[in-house]
Amino acid sequence: MSKHKKNKQLKEIPKLESLKQINFNAGGIDIASAEIWVCVPEDRDPQPVRRFDTFTADLQRAAAWLKRCGVDTVAMESTGIYWIPMYEILEAQGIEVFLVNAHEVKNVPGRKSDILDCQWLQQLHTYGLLHRSFIPDQAIRKLRDLGDHRDNLVRHRGTQIQYMQKALHLMNLQLDNVITDITGKTGMAIIRDIERGQRDPKLLAQHRDPNCKNPIEVIEKSLEGNYSDEHLFQLKQSLELYDFFSKKIAECEKQIEQHYKRFHSKANPDDLPPTHKKDSRTKNKMHFDLRAQLFRLCGVDLTAIDSVNAIVAHTVIAHTGVDMSRWKTEKHFTSWLKLCPKNDTSAGNVLRRSVGKTQNKATLALKQAAKSLNRSHSYLGAYYRRMKAIHGPAKAATAAAHKIARIIYVMLKEQKEFVDLGEDYFMQKNKERQIKKLAKKANSLGFYLVRPANYQRLATGSVS
Repeated sequence: MSKHKKNKQLKEIPKLESLKQINFNAGGIDIASAEIWVCVPEDRDPQPVRRFDTFTADLQRAAAWLKRCGVDTVAMESTGIYWIPMYEILEAQGIEVFLVNAHEVKNVPGRKSDILDCQWLQQLHTYGLLHRSFIPDQAIRKLRDLGDHRDNLVRHRGTQIQYMQKALHLMNLQLDNVITDITGKTGMAIIRDIERGQRDPKLLAQHRDPNCKNPIEVIEKSLEGNYSDEHLFQLKQSLELYDFFSKKIAECEKQIEQHYKRFHSKANPDDLPPTHKKDSRTKNKMHFDLRAQLFRLCGVDLTAIDSVNAIVAHTVIAHTGVDMSRWKTEKHFTSWLKLCPKNDTSAGNVLRRSVGKTQNKATLALKQAAKSLNRSHSYLGAYYRRMKAIHGPAKAATAAAHKIARIIYVMLKEQKEFVDLGEDYFMQKNKERQIKKLAKKANSLGFYLVRPANYQRLATGSVS
């Protein structure tokens, strides 16, 4: 390379600008369970770093001090759940809060050992080096908290079901081996009769529902066992706790329904088209018209997407909201959900690909919904089976969840209804992709493909 060309290339390289202060009115907060440390710019107060307790009055004093110092934006780490009260107080005061990931802060080099966490956060935030975590608005956060509380109640109720099964097995009552679910109509009638003192297998078996697969003789045989007092006591208390949690779940669902009604309506529930899906038999579905409330809130029917039921749609909306303007494109949305592969490259080579671990309940719900596409005769079902054949079930679930998330983003942002293209459409497109791939490979080897029927040339290019 000549000296002239080398100098020309050096001149074309842009110069890096030095770091500039972006947020002049930035503050930093380090949060713990019993105390918080707050830092403001040094020219705003003779004592720019102060300590406050975590009582509500002290948090309000800290927010008032930030306002007096002219701070309009604050950075703090997401430490457990301790950040939530401070976040809500600052939000009410009109201060912009940057909730940042602690791992990202630790990865920034240059920190001195004698600097406090709040000072380091304030300095990084002043130069705009912190990325803001997504936090939905307050109404969506309330919906999310109610939904998470209901999930906890459902999980605790499920534990009591396991305890009831254990008590039955300790008495050698094989009821769960002859009926599908002991909390169904037949199982609960038998268990409640046992709790009331009935021990005769013939009388207990009379509670058999006509839809049970096993005959009454088999159920009667399964109810012969040792009705010991200690195990009957365990069964009784587990049944009482099961009923208690069922009651609390119903009360929680009423709160969720009332909260849905407070949202601004984007569509009339009467305009909701009838669903083409079969009614779900799960016992964990909400006992009100959740699909209609979601349609009124979103303006579109998210349950029209294959494998997405009302519970899945509720989980996604409760963690993302309906305002998709928070993400520039659907790629940003799926990246936030950690449904996009992250490529670690070195010297132009991809070392590893992974989507990363996450506890985002919206992501987990989409992955769980994607697994039900295995027998779906739809475009998404065909796509899932294709990915499963190539990459296995785990990666296929992630890939299908990625596609569902993109569909949800477009539906909410552009207010478009979902239209299934069908399994045949996917198979036809997949066939065309394979033909193009083969044609490109043939051209690279000096050949071209022709159709057997009319010898139509599928790929262009000269043949040597």
